[in-house]
Amino acid sequence: MTDDGFGLGKLLTAAEEAPPVESVAVVARHLEDRFGAFSISFLFVDVVGRQVVRLTSGAGEDEEDGRSRGIPLSGSVYDEVLRTQGSWVGEPEDGGCRVVAPVTNRGDCLGVLEVFLPAPGNEGALRGVEEAAHALAYIIVTDRRFTDLYQWGGRTTPVSLAAEIQHQLLPSAPCCDADGFTVAGALVPADRIGGDTYDYALDRDTLHLSITDAMGHEVDSALLATLAVGALRGARRAGESITEQAVRAHEALLEHGRGAMTTGQLMRVDLGDGSAEIVNAGHPRPLLMRDGEVEEVPLVAHLPFGIPSPFPYEAQKLALRPGDRLLLLTDGMQERRAARVDLPSLLREGRGLHAREAARWITSEVLDACGGHLRDDATVLCLDWHGHGRRARPGTDDAPGSRSD
Repeated sequence: MTDDGFGLGKLLTAAEEAPPVESVAVVARHLEDRFGAFSISFLFVDVVGRQVVRLTSGAGEDEEDGRSRGIPLSGSVYDEVLRTQGSWVGEPEDGGCRVVAPVTNRGDCLGVLEVFLPAPGNEGALRGVEEAAHALAYIIVTDRRFTDLYQWGGRTTPVSLAAEIQHQLLPSAPCCDADGFTVAGALVPADRIGGDTYDYALDRDTLHLSITDAMGHEVDSALLATLAVGALRGARRAGESITEQAVRAHEALLEHGRGAMTTGQLMRVDLGDGSAEIVNAGHPRPLLMRDGEVEEVPLVAHLPFGIPSPFPYEAQKLALRPGDRLLLLTDGMQERRAARVDLPSLLREGRGLHAREAARWITSEVLDACGGHLRDDATVLCLDWHGHGRRARPGTDDAPGSRSD
């Protein structure tokens, strides 16, 4: 990122020289000096995904009983900005004009930057806020490696040991926009953690995906999930095939003993032509939306990892086409109370949503159908295939859950 008159080069240099916990303060000073901005804060989505937490230049100001105070996300301006990825400008008031801009890196919505400008209608200042928000995304992605501030700040509810383990097994970014595809995951934990995980990784010519569901609840399931995910990642990083990855996860659970079992689905996508390989280890079949129609992918299910079987894991083929949306899911999305949610209809209704928002919306619908209390984790991994050389499309304003005010 180069300096284009808004002082962004100096901003990034100042951020590199400041302590990692001072990211918001550095950006605030930049906007104050450049545009006379005031009341500057960064708001990010909490771990549950239903509230945003305000972080001002003085971290920890919005606390209550040792936890951050959340602001309901649904129907708010912040929800609109996160969904559409476009800035929102309020009506001028005596004290200035409120601006809310998205803070996003490669499709990963970190939150929003809220700023008050003294002069409404100043296009240069508005662009400067948007550029600063974009820079803040890069700064936070770097700084959160060195501090628990963003982890701690997003905890509006207590986090159990099992939830802590589960959270650390997930990718550091729940969404990635890249050449040819968008992938996004969402996990809503049960009241007693159910051992779900999702994962993805990008190579030069291959996209790797996985979704798993460990047997049991709480720490027992979290530890089984750790074994499975660790084995899968180790095999993947060693360059082993998708079937070899499945074997490594299976062997890890067998060696653990005591009837340990984890269902899973592994997928490799060739980024050149969209051809995919899938291994299904006792897992629910994915849903494929193509040309507005939704069908289950007819996969043969092998036994779960950890269950002895005379039949080897086999990679099954799927040819993705531009415009396809594939939804990988765990059985928590289909448990008795969640079954009243028509997932194919939700996919069709949410086809205009970005994959990130579709995943969040679908899991939210399941949570609502269960009265806010899940008996099993509800997890999805949403893959949009755009085709080689095509970028992700933005969300649309007429998508489900959009604000009407």
